[in-house]
Amino acid sequence: MERIYRKDYRPSEFLIDTIDLLFELDPAETIVKTKMQLRRNPQAEAATGQLLLHGDELELRAVWLDGARLDGGRFEADAQSLRIHDVPDRFELAMEVAIRPSENTKLMGLYTSSGTFCTQCEAEGFRRITYSLDRPDVMARFAARIEADRAKYPVLLSNGNRVAAGELPGGRHWVQWEDPFPKPSYLFALVAGDLVSHEGAFTTSSGREVALEIWVEPANSDKCEHALASLRAAMRWDEERYGLEYDLDVYMIVAVDDFNMGAMENKGLNVFNSKYVLAKPSTATDDDYEGIEGVVAHEYFHNWTGNRVTCRDWFQLTLKEGLTVFRDQEFSADMTSPAVQRIKDVTRLRTAQFAEDAGPLAHPIRPESYIEMNNFYTATVYEKGAEVVRLYQTLLGREGFRKGLRRYLERHDGCAATCDDFRQAMADANDVDLSQLERWYAQAGTPVVRASGAWDEAAGTYALTLAQSQRVFADEPKPRPLCIPIRVGLVGAEGEDIPGTDRTLELSEDEQTFTFENVRERPVPSIARGFSAPIRLEIERGRDELAFLMAHDSEPFNRWEAGQTFSKGVLLELVGRDLEGGELELDPALVHAFRKVLSDARLDGSIKALTLSLPSEELLSQELSPVHPDAVHRARSFVVRELGAALREDWMSTYAQNSRGTDAIDKAQVARRRLKNRALRYLVALEEPDTIALAVEQFRTATSMTDYEAAYSTLIDLDSPETDRATAEFYERWRGEPLVLDKWFRIQAMSSSPGAFERVVALSHHPDFNLANPNRARSLLFAFASGNPVAFHRPDGEAYRFVADRVVELDAINPQVASRIVSSFNQWKRFEPSRASSMKAELERIASRPGISKDVMEIVERAVER
Repeated sequence: MERIYRKDYRPSEFLIDTIDLLFELDPAETIVKTKMQLRRNPQAEAATGQLLLHGDELELRAVWLDGARLDGGRFEADAQSLRIHDVPDRFELAMEVAIRPSENTKLMGLYTSSGTFCTQCEAEGFRRITYSLDRPDVMARFAARIEADRAKYPVLLSNGNRVAAGELPGGRHWVQWEDPFPKPSYLFALVAGDLVSHEGAFTTSSGREVALEIWVEPANSDKCEHALASLRAAMRWDEERYGLEYDLDVYMIVAVDDFNMGAMENKGLNVFNSKYVLAKPSTATDDDYEGIEGVVAHEYFHNWTGNRVTCRDWFQLTLKEGLTVFRDQEFSADMTSPAVQRIKDVTRLRTAQFAEDAGPLAHPIRPESYIEMNNFYTATVYEKGAEVVRLYQTLLGREGFRKGLRRYLERHDGCAATCDDFRQAMADANDVDLSQLERWYAQAGTPVVRASGAWDEAAGTYALTLAQSQRVFADEPKPRPLCIPIRVGLVGAEGEDIPGTDRTLELSEDEQTFTFENVRERPVPSIARGFSAPIRLEIERGRDELAFLMAHDSEPFNRWEAGQTFSKGVLLELVGRDLEGGELELDPALVHAFRKVLSDARLDGSIKALTLSLPSEELLSQELSPVHPDAVHRARSFVVRELGAALREDWMSTYAQNSRGTDAIDKAQVARRRLKNRALRYLVALEEPDTIALAVEQFRTATSMTDYEAAYSTLIDLDSPETDRATAEFYERWRGEPLVLDKWFRIQAMSSSPGAFERVVALSHHPDFNLANPNRARSLLFAFASGNPVAFHRPDGEAYRFVADRVVELDAINPQVASRIVSSFNQWKRFEPSRASSMKAELERIASRPGISKDVMEIVERAVER
């Protein structure tokens, strides 16, 4: 397998000015006719006289150079490449290829989904449509003529603006699309099918009218309004926040059921996983609604940060993805609650990315090499990349960041840029030196910051010492100190910030001491407020201090953080006691802290629900070496039951008080449902007849999917007749709704009941389980392997073997999805020896299989060898 290195980047020897495509659509065999205008790149190295184009599983029918058909002596072709000899400095190249969309189970390139043609070209899917210079730094203007059977495919869509249409013999028709903006091939899109449009409009700040169209299957036409409203909100927000206006006459979204990713930002024609478009209260939860809003915004924001300015090469992926994730996080914070959004974003980062940083696949946000690019669409590139972008805003302020972003877009509009270009634009716009931030792009691992403080009562000063360290990797240079902004506040005895102490400190050396003046009382430091940098903070704190911050910290994220740290300390202590065979007892201080949160009228329901959530088993396991998943599960389950029992009347009162409301998707009702359902989870954990009855009644009477799913999620952890009845009722009610049925598979896959593994095995043979559908595969296999530690890590290793077998089976169908699922084995070295040995054996068995894809092989080899 060839490894590609960032250091080997060279500009393309040729550039493409225009690409004209003609598609003769047929599921069994589609003919693609391509005409390109090419010229030598004056910025490239000495010419070779040859043109090498990328391909993948293409059947070449003919090639023409400047109108003359070439014979076999002028070119060499196979399914993966086309090499043409003796080409001039400027020329027209035409090709005809055949592809087979209905057989394309990889879902890259042109494929069919439920009778609809659609494309996915990022990162290297366009080469599965036609031979081309399929790299992001080659940008061309595209035109596409699509021909198809009118009865089967009445709607024909592509990028840009629709400029012409007509009829053809034999009941076929055609539509011509032209995109006036140059773009790389990964942004090309085509959709053809029997679809209907949910339409709207948006008037830009300059007064232009933009048509908005959301294309779905007719049966889903009543589930589009929220996506449309989210799109309008994103367009307005980007104008108001950054002065960025949409640039085409129409903006289209298409929802498809078979899609490897969440969505794709193709210029003017976004193709979405239907999960991130379709919603109404009876079928989508509050989290689904917020997820749709965030993903719609993310793909829209790519119009500028990704499309108008794209990345020079795939090593720069975080340039567009980290930046755009940051933008969608800021948007979601403004649309919902800044504190809630920050907590959700950081929880996601810690669960997925911190584990990635600590494991064998750790890599910088700008990787130095890859074998399969699809393997680097990671939490590091996306979520940590967003946190690195946030550093600029923390250091420069919101207005300084806006100035820098505008400078970056103006300087590189219509070009392919690098992470260095972004950093330089930020520095130039604000006249500052940001060179040390380059290290965040080059160094892997999560930095650790150790904090210690000393109060000098006589001098009225407080000295805070911060020291940073980083993971050291074999055969790599010692990491250099990072620039880490640490936002700090000092809290006084009455729970108020001491005036003048809310500051952002810049830790740029291995160790620095910062002194606060006029501190006349012993302070409690609140450090890394708002999670001001993607670090692990280490500081010695007693539980009394954590409880104090949990009750009084004025910064809502850090107030939540204090509660998580308090709970984590209690839980880890209990894990140790369990391993020693000791009796488990809950610290009453945790009960008291939870009661204070429940009774605090200043907190809304969403913040309360998050603060009253315990750290997950996955997060707790990150603190242990070796990991004993059974002990972690027993300790956490014990604390849930004890908190349920100790606060039973409080939970009952909270549940009753928050059971009255509507199904509206607004902040107040969402907060009410979150708190109510948090209380329900603690109550059902008691496994008492009257608390189980609450969940059964909510399951049977709920009119919102949020309450319905919450009730079922509590029941599924029980080994009871109520669970079996609810499972059967859920399936019968929703068997015709694929996205809701995905929930049914996922919730069962994550059950902590004793028979969870056997249930998952049975579900893998269920008539509605389809391994070839990414959503369904993820809802069962990925949910089980990554979200059910106690069942996946059962001591006999049978779950490892089951998942490994499914990975091998899926790899032959869709390597990209298979590589995501096999990543569940990545942390094998951190587990106790028996489990570690079993996981390693399954990785080695997968690697030994003949014909395993490079997608899966790269993950497996790095997991075993590093």
